[in-house]
Amino acid sequence: MVGAPSAAADPSTDALGFLDSSARCSAPNTAVAFGSTANSRVAICKSPAGQYGYHGVRVSDGAKLVALATASADGSYVAKQDGVSYTVTSSALVVGDANGVIRRESMVTYHGPKTTESPGAAAQSPVAAPAAPQPAATPTKPLPPPLPAEVGGGKH
Repeated sequence: MVGAPSAAADPSTDALGFLDSSARCSAPNTAVAFGSTANSRVAICKSPAGQYGYHGVRVSDGAKLVALATASADGSYVAKQDGVSYTVTSSALVVGDANGVIRRESMVTYHGPKTTESPGAAAQSPVAAPAAPQPAATPTKPLPPPLPAEVGGGKH
């Protein structure tokens, strides 16, 4: 076996996403895709009415983002909040704003349909001048404590 186990091993999953995590759908919604990167976990949920929702969490501190999402023709999902977009594909979570890509995190695990990698996908993720890292979401009130599966995701 090459390498050491990840410090933030994925928690258990089921058909709704990650157990004990904000990256999870609630019935009657269903998970159409969910995955994890070294720094994040995300679930894309679909309501019985056909609306999509993004449920993401930053593993290092448990910061959460729940936002409406849209499905793209290439199989990716995009959520937007406070001028920042979160694009979920089978290969990456891409966080960007009007200036370009802020961060691209490769998927370590992914459950869902494979997205098509097309020339259009590269256009959606342009390489921009370095931008200052920004938090995934700017909370307007203090965040509740992270769920058990979201504690201690990074080395400090």
